[in-house]
Amino acid sequence: MGRTIENKQAIVSELKETLGESQLALVIDYQGLTVAEITDLRRRLRPTGTVCKVTKNTLMGIAIQEDEKWQPMSELLKGSSAFLLVKEDFSAAIKAYQDFQKATKKTELRGGVMEGRLLKEPDVKALGDLPSKEQLMAQIAGAINALATKIAVGVNEVPSSLARALQAYADKDKGGEEVSG
Repeated sequence: MGRTIENKQAIVSELKETLGESQLALVIDYQGLTVAEITDLRRRLRPTGTVCKVTKNTLMGIAIQEDEKWQPMSELLKGSSAFLLVKEDFSAAIKAYQDFQKATKKTELRGGVMEGRLLKEPDVKALGDLPSKEQLMAQIAGAINALATKIAVGVNEVPSSLARALQAYADKDKGGEEVSG
């Protein structure tokens, strides 16, 4: 038995909602994957804030029809499509997918869409090479910490330098009195 119209409308509505929360959508050809492998892919993607949707291209086509931001995806809607809808850390999501792809060697990345632009495989690979959100935050924290340390050392050095200068002046002054006396 096929899906009812209400069921299809619910799927399209859910796709629109998920796309509205996403910043990147990847389209992969999942033909040949077992249910266990798709479950494994979903498990790998979950920590990155990514949803893996397996749905008919026609339903995704209806979901993106009125949204300019996602319309370029229509070029990728052919064959067996799974959609990786990335809500948070796209770099980590791409790396998770690439790890899965290396392990199974069964999927093929067709491309993606980000901010209304169609991305080919090299573009997606370049996005995956960017540092993750956690790595960027660690780099920024390290830079702030290094700056704070330099400031603290500099501020600490001012009284010490002043004290050494006063001591040198006092020593010079004492030495000058003894010679003249």
